Amino acid sequence: MSKAPFPIDPHLTAIAIGYRNLSLIADSVLPRVPVGKAEFKWWKFDLGQGFTVPTTTVGRTSQPNQIEFDAEDETSSTNDYALDAPVPQSDIDNAPANYDPLGRATERVSDIIMLDREVRTSKEVFNAANYPVGNKENLAATDQWDNDASKPIKKIVTALDKMIMRPNVAVLGRSTATALRQNPSVVKAYNGTLGEDGLVPLDFLRGLLELDEIVVGSAFVNIARPGQKPVLVRAWANHAAFIYRNLLADTQGGVTFGFTAQFGSRVSGSIPDPDMGMRGGQRVRVGESVRELIVAQDCGYFFQNAVSA
Repeated sequence: MSKAPFPIDPHLTAIAIGYRNLSLIADSVLPRVPVGKAEFKWWKFDLGQGFTVPTTTVGRTSQPNQIEFDAEDETSSTNDYALDAPVPQSDIDNAPANYDPLGRATERVSDIIMLDREVRTSKEVFNAANYPVGNKENLAATDQWDNDASKPIKKIVTALDKMIMRPNVAVLGRSTATALRQNPSVVKAYNGTLGEDGLVPLDFLRGLLELDEIVVGSAFVNIARPGQKPVLVRAWANHAAFIYRNLLADTQGGVTFGFTAQFGSRVSGSIPDPDMGMRGGQRVRVGESVRELIVAQDCGYFFQNAVSA
């Protein structure tokens, strides 16, 4: 028997790793990048280096000019996120033959762990402080995309075309995506000026804006205090972010707006708890070590309050 304080169960770990909530988008927005240790370093590059052209003319006997690509070492570390779920022994003993109480507890805890990551990711990506001054704007009511007189495509394209690294992914809250798809000027572009009513397919918008992907955050989170009546709000609010995402980037190289450093994999296990009820029980734990990072602020553009709240 394992002597670890909280033994890892391969079966429960497989459930925790394999479990997916398809409404969550954090892994698409800030992809996971493995790191070898909980504390790690990542390189912060000067974007200007890639666009500065020195004199390249060389004389017959002279030495060519030299260039150096420098990067600053930034140190960070992953954080541990975990939750326990009690499973009374009576539930285990009385479970139907085709029902696994420990496995079901692992799935439910995994869902909350992933929702917590969704909220952390949205707070990073939908945070105006994570964008340079010239790469963000707070839309006035007349420019918000649920205003029928607004011209969101013109505003978006103008913003993206002036960026050094043109974004290839749009991150939209659900209300923002719906308003953009119903905006009369967008519907006209889809219908060929014939009619202003309808719901434009996301794939049409993706092609129109020359993006690789549009991801829409639909998850709800309860913001009420424990014991109070639930108050559900969207984890991704009424904003829009356009980011350059490089799926090959990691802590050692590659320009990308952000990523999630991950130490190890998501794990799960159970341990006996004799103080649970009369017969005791098992305490199921699910956890992971990750850190969401914005590593290249210049690679993103943020529309705050893209639609009315």
